[in-house]
Amino acid sequence: MALPCILLVDDNKKRSQQLEIILLFMGYQVAVANSSNYSASACKLNELLGIFVANDINQQAAIIRLILDKAGKAVPVVLLIDEDTSLQDSPCLNNESFQVLQWPVTYPALKRVTDKLSASYGGRYAVHQQAIQRSPVDRRSYDRRFFALDRLKGISQAIVNIRKSIDQVAESDATVLILGESGTGKEIVARALHDASLRRSKLFVPINCGAIPSELLESELFGHEKGAFTSALNTRQGRFEMAEGGTLFLDEIGDMPMSMQVKLLRVLQGRSFEHVGSNKTIYCDVRIIAATHRRLEDEIKEGRFREDLFYRLNVFPIQMSPLRERTEDIPLLVKDITACLEVSNRCSVRFTPASLAVLMQYEWPGNIRELANLIERMAIIYPNEQVDVAKLPEKFQHYKVPDDVCMAAGSVATETLVLREKMDVDSTIENAQAALTGLPDKGIDLKEYLTDMESDLIRQALSECNGVVAHAAKRLHMHRTTLVEKLRKLKIAHF
Repeated sequence: MALPCILLVDDNKKRSQQLEIILLFMGYQVAVANSSNYSASACKLNELLGIFVANDINQQAAIIRLILDKAGKAVPVVLLIDEDTSLQDSPCLNNESFQVLQWPVTYPALKRVTDKLSASYGGRYAVHQQAIQRSPVDRRSYDRRFFALDRLKGISQAIVNIRKSIDQVAESDATVLILGESGTGKEIVARALHDASLRRSKLFVPINCGAIPSELLESELFGHEKGAFTSALNTRQGRFEMAEGGTLFLDEIGDMPMSMQVKLLRVLQGRSFEHVGSNKTIYCDVRIIAATHRRLEDEIKEGRFREDLFYRLNVFPIQMSPLRERTEDIPLLVKDITACLEVSNRCSVRFTPASLAVLMQYEWPGNIRELANLIERMAIIYPNEQVDVAKLPEKFQHYKVPDDVCMAAGSVATETLVLREKMDVDSTIENAQAALTGLPDKGIDLKEYLTDMESDLIRQALSECNGVVAHAAKRLHMHRTTLVEKLRKLKIAHF
């Protein structure tokens, strides 16, 4: 399900296009207008997530007043101003729903603003959709799906299971342990868990336990007092204090020194700690998410990880599958990564079905990180071009392109494939005649009608097969790779 609509009012066409691309990439619907025709926008005012306005300061105030009057209710307003622009006082801007964002905007700053807008919209959703009765918990559940699913791309059973796990554990404060190889996206899942939780309005604070020297890790986690050690010139907060009310992500927990494991265990047991150089106890309300690429059971046997800490962390484990075990997600991942390159104003690149089929056969020891590096490298070497198998690096050249992909790419047998798919479409039309008893007076867009029908049938098959693409393809009498390609073209993201 796409996120609600954002109305963007800006006379600067270049800036509005750039912001529109970013918001679309984040998954929002965007209606763009300028100061003279904003009322003609296709975005209904009673369905607005928020309004982004960017113009002369005096003109902005007038536009905001008019839009809010037309909406008849408080709609969050985000004012885009240049870095050197001073914000003048205006009675219309002095309200709780008004926010200021500097342009050019950074992605984290924009994400914080849109998260707040989505949280606000989630509370209004039940009022506007009176046909859907939801309890307060259900409304939170509806709202929080926006963030988690926005980050977790894929149609494989593995990614479906991860989404379900996030749904199950998000609203509790249970400690989560994310396990998986390097590069599988453990931090993405941790951030998705935070965004899906009731703590999402507070900070998500990550720390890599393996990247900080053991003598500094205690200070990083718990903070220190002035003069606690030679370089302690001021009192400093630790990550536990920074994450108060929110989530602390302990990445590479398996690399934490044994001495620190003991101190962390005490915090997990008593939810309290002291600054380095202080005996004052500080109590904390922090949700812990830990991650590691190591097999902690083996680390325990080798005496490098405490067994009692493992059981404290392993309340709700989430196992990340390596990319080689969910290759059906590769086309969608490739699409998302190339979209990221385009948004960041770097070169884009396209991959042919044959090259995607080859990428799906590779083992990917570096997982998604290795895939992202390959795509960026191809974008640099072949900017805005199409990458076929011959242009891929040498290590991909010994893989054979599957026959069904060759057929789809233009072999002689393509005619058979097209004929079979045409027969499927004809059969679908014949079965759907009861639903469309006659053409409307103004006619019908047949292509759009058939696309909608095809999308509905694919979603139904995926639902009946619990998201297993191979089983859904069998139900639809098509090859699995053909269904994967249709999911990509139709932009169907199965939850």
